[in-house]
Amino acid sequence: MRRTLSKNVAQVDYLKFGWLGSMSQSTAVYVSWKATSQIKTAQAKLETLKAKAESAKANAELKLIADLLTKKQTIDQKLNELKKSSEGTYQGAKADIESRVAELEKSVQAIEMKFKAA
Repeated sequence: MRRTLSKNVAQVDYLKFGWLGSMSQSTAVYVSWKATSQIKTAQAKLETLKAKAESAKANAELKLIADLLTKKQTIDQKLNELKKSSEGTYQGAKADIESRVAELEKSVQAIEMKFKAA
């Protein structure tokens, strides 16, 4: 049995459609998604490093990891602020978050290198 579409099809002029929404909002969603992904990856690495540091009784590294987890929480707060930011404050908030995430990733890599060297 063959199905056919109804003959009552709406006539649409696609040239009359306009952009609905704001480019900055879609960009904010992308930046938020990207930063969240990077933060989750860093947090997972920090949790793994924390377990290694605890088993090795590496107190200095445990303190560094605790400090980085605090910085991660600050980034989470900044990310929530970015989602609520206006177009005027968006670029500054975005740059701040990207800088903080890059610093967090760099710090996590430095601790990973210490454990690999040990």
